[in-house]
Amino acid sequence: MGHQIIEKKRFTNKLFKLLEYLEKEWGHKVAANFFAKIKAHLNLLSNQPYIGQLESKKNIRSILITKHNRLYYRVEGSSIEVLNMYDTRMKPKKNKYR
Repeated sequence: MGHQIIEKKRFTNKLFKLLEYLEKEWGHKVAANFFAKIKAHLNLLSNQPYIGQLESKKNIRSILITKHNRLYYRVEGSSIEVLNMYDTRMKPKKNKYR
């Protein structure tokens, strides 16, 4: 049995903004493919929560979704809190999880 996935509001808001951007700039197919990748990674995390790279702060882990997007999460008992998603091309100082 997999862990329960809890998506934090910050992650959900960022995901919707990114999906809107992808659909506007690149089309529905690209946005749908990206959303499918997110859901596949969340399903994988549900079954194998410790596969992500351990970050330096507060037992936070990360997993690469695409070469430009990294998802940050924390394992809390039998649940996984999906905290946020960051663009890998941004300045490292802006990423509070590293």
